[in-house]
Amino acid sequence: MTTERSVPPDLSRLNPPALSPPSGFSHAVVATGSRVVFLAGQTALDTDGKVVGASLPEQFERALANLLTALRAAGGTPADLARVTVYATDVADYRARAPELGGIWRRLAGRDYPAMAVVGTTRLWDEEALVELDGFAVLP
Repeated sequence: MTTERSVPPDLSRLNPPALSPPSGFSHAVVATGSRVVFLAGQTALDTDGKVVGASLPEQFERALANLLTALRAAGGTPADLARVTVYATDVADYRARAPELGGIWRRLAGRDYPAMAVVGTTRLWDEEALVELDGFAVLP
């Protein structure tokens, strides 16, 4: 389902000075719109259902691209993302590669950061998967 966008949703990104400065996320996002899109967890699956990419950055890029593909199918854009949760099987590796992963995010999704969290997990549904992203967006 693809729809034309007439009026962008009102997404206010809030970063209170009483909190540490955010890097690659917003502390809070206030959303006003007419539709909420819930995005299922996406890993680095290709169209054949196989995990692609051996490294965390490769898998992060594919998982993010898959998430954005689902969002676009609902008529949204990356700027409509209000919340994204990242599940990583190795949080230390995620932190070490944060600058590279941030570059991938900016290239694919821009600089309108949603509220985000990174959650460590022992494994994901597909054993080869190193990262999974889910979230929700608010559309006009």
